[in-house]
Amino acid sequence: MAVLAILGAIIGTISFSGSIIAWAKLDGRLNRSKLLPGQHFINAILAIVTVGFAISIYFTGGDLTPIIVFFSLALVLGIFITIPVGGADMPVIISLFNALTGLAVGFEGYVLGNAAMIIAGIVVGSAGSLLTHLMAVAMNRSVANVFFAGVGTDSGATGEGTQGEMKEIQAQDAGILMAFANQVVIIPGYGMAVAQAQHKIWELTQLLNDKGVSVKFAIHPVAGRMPGHMNVLLAEAGVPYDMIYDMEDINANFKTTTVALVIGANDVVNPSAKTDTNSPLYGMPILDAIDSDNVIVIKRGRGAGFSGVENPLFFADNTKMLFGDGQKAANELIQAVKELG
Repeated sequence: MAVLAILGAIIGTISFSGSIIAWAKLDGRLNRSKLLPGQHFINAILAIVTVGFAISIYFTGGDLTPIIVFFSLALVLGIFITIPVGGADMPVIISLFNALTGLAVGFEGYVLGNAAMIIAGIVVGSAGSLLTHLMAVAMNRSVANVFFAGVGTDSGATGEGTQGEMKEIQAQDAGILMAFANQVVIIPGYGMAVAQAQHKIWELTQLLNDKGVSVKFAIHPVAGRMPGHMNVLLAEAGVPYDMIYDMEDINANFKTTTVALVIGANDVVNPSAKTDTNSPLYGMPILDAIDSDNVIVIKRGRGAGFSGVENPLFFADNTKMLFGDGQKAANELIQAVKELG
């Protein structure tokens, strides 16, 4: 019983502080992933000392000082474990913390003899574990690689860099290009969620369909900030399921796509993940938007993606940038298409 109580306390505390760091990263309060010198060694020492204090609590009883130190160390360990994780790997971390939270609840439920906690812990832990595995496979990484490889650390100094400059396009021209296209593939990302532009994108899709344009939605497995994030948003907007395609099913279509419209996505369309062995994203499967005849990217600014890695797609000859808020840009595209009659 004591062992399960201690394990539940450690796992729960690490998940709590780690989740706070994950939230801070997703909210833009922590913009870079930092890997301190000897980070993994420090984490190992912290883990050993934390377990040591847990053992001392078991033998000394309910003395307050060891308990405070124990939880403080576990909180710091959760922070130190999460900080080095690169932005592109955050969906995996979120799923893992979800699984660990369920495990902690299950352990404590067993200690307290609470069947509801045990059942809830088993359900959440098993579902989170499965989701973590699926997300890691989708990222072409192992969970250990996410935690220990320091992916995304000092990413501004890695990779081959980009050449050229971004070429801007006005909404009027972008609307005309899409209205006369044979096929448009829309790639949504977190920026669409932030701008709450999914309803406008669906309205744009309907206008294009009325003009005989084939429109499809391409979803990367880890697009957004949680697994399935984009699917939920599109379903909320009323997009039919048969218009939504997974990465494996849509990638071959980009070669015959007239326009790929990227709204709020970045790392999931970064070609350096396939071509640049020095890139922190290398090995991550991506949507091959760059293979389209034309790429239009709706983006708030000229900055790098969440991982901090520059995206060569934005500098490609066939790419045009439509800068601005996602909902505002989508509305401008709608007006441009409507004006064509």
